[in-house]
Amino acid sequence: MRRRPGHDVDRLGPIPGWWKYSPSDLSPIVNSGGAPTLSFSGGLTIGEHPFGQDNIGKDVFALVMRGTQQSLTVMVIIGLLASAIGIAIGASAGFFRGRLDNLLMRFTDMVITIPVIMVGAILGAWVGGANPVTLALALAAVSWTSMARLVRGEFLSLREREFVDAARVAGASNGRIMFKHILPNAVGVIIVNATLLMAAAILLETALSYLGFGIAFPDVSLGNLINEYQTAFATRPWLFWWPGLFIVTIALCINFIGDGLRDAFDPRQRRIPTRRALARASRRAERKSGVPATAGA
Repeated sequence: MRRRPGHDVDRLGPIPGWWKYSPSDLSPIVNSGGAPTLSFSGGLTIGEHPFGQDNIGKDVFALVMRGTQQSLTVMVIIGLLASAIGIAIGASAGFFRGRLDNLLMRFTDMVITIPVIMVGAILGAWVGGANPVTLALALAAVSWTSMARLVRGEFLSLREREFVDAARVAGASNGRIMFKHILPNAVGVIIVNATLLMAAAILLETALSYLGFGIAFPDVSLGNLINEYQTAFATRPWLFWWPGLFIVTIALCINFIGDGLRDAFDPRQRRIPTRRALARASRRAERKSGVPATAGA
């Protein structure tokens, strides 16, 4: 595969292993106006630039893939770090209660009252041009509050259960009770909330990059792609559609994963099947077994 002359930002490099263009490569415009070469007429045809090109010949597919990589990096770091902070604060407040609970929850309430987008803009302007990891660390510092309140509520409830009393009678330490007995029973709620936190994180990063406070040029994120190409929405909409479609798809997929994990880990949140669903399941069982099934009342 021949590399074409690129932009001055060669450090971005090609997408390893499976695509020949890097986000900084310039190449001759293939279709009129840089329209996508992806076609479904007469069979699927990918072509040289399936997502099209911008006005100077950059491959939009390479830009979107690089933006997705950076946005996902920010999302995962925010989700994991904010969850860890929230679990630590919420577990300590819910288990020990008293003055520590009051202190930690007042601090949490103070952080909640500050608009996350404003704090994110300030932190993003301060560290955004550095790298996605630094930006993610800064945003995680203000994204843990919902997890902390949720974990606190779970610990307040679970610490009064009989198995915790039994562990105390057996001589278990506070740390063992927290991490061996209570935390495993709260893990379902924590995992579900962590996935929702990741969905919110990618939207936050996108909003900040769109406003110019997130990942900065020469690097790429889905948010700053939308910001850069918003003026081309009427004339070359593919420049705007692709990053927007990826943002929506990622957020929806994470929310669907969260719903599935909720059903798997938290039986209390499972949907109660309707009478019609039970009847369909009964008919399927009857067809498979060949024995008439009796539907429940």
